[in-house]
Order: sequence, then structure tokens, then C-alpha cells
Amino acid sequence: MTETDFPVVLSVTTTVGSLQAAQLLARQILVEKLAACVQLDAGVTSLYPWQGELREDPAVRLVSKTLAACEPALRDLFARHHTYQPHQFLAVATAASPPSPPRVRSQ
Repeated sequence: MTETDFPVVLSVTTTVGSLQAAQLLARQILVEKLAACVQLDAGVTSLYPWQGELREDPAVRLVSKTLAACEPALRDLFARHHTYQPHQFLAVATAASPPSPPRVRSQ
């Protein structure tokens, strides 16, 4: 198998305000089979301007590994279940290593 035989895997990143919110969103993503894996990074600090002030808040980053074909449904899930509105949806196409695609394909 060559590198071109493997599907493009998207790494989709978003943040939420608590570990509980991250766990709920991650579970919903997996229940709806829209990612092969969702990683939670607790202990993140987000700094951002908001309404004329610089904010600094705790956050939990979620990184979902999915296929490009799942992106529209994942965006829809975020619209329905994400705790932040508007929310962040950053999708980056990646080249997966050979062990990853079978797991991703089984979503």
C-alpha cells in the first residue's frame, strides 16, 4: 500500500469551558460515529479579546480524528451540541500513518 492509498484524515479542534462539557461532546461525536477518536486536553488557558476586554479563561481542547466525508455531519453536531455559540471548528487535513486509516475507516 502506498501513501496515496490512505484516506485524508481531518484533525478537528475545538474548545469548551469544562471537562464535563468536553466529555459530553466527545461522547456524542463517538455515539454518532463521526470520529474514530476524540482526545481531550484539560488545563488549557484561552486568552482572547471579548467586548473590549482581554479575557483569560480555563478551557478544554477537543481534537477529533475523522474523515473528510464526516465533516458536514460533525459541523451539524457542533451546531446542536456545542456549549459555545458561536463555536470554534478548525479542520486540518493530515496524512495518516499506515496504522491509523483502518481505525478511522471503522467509524
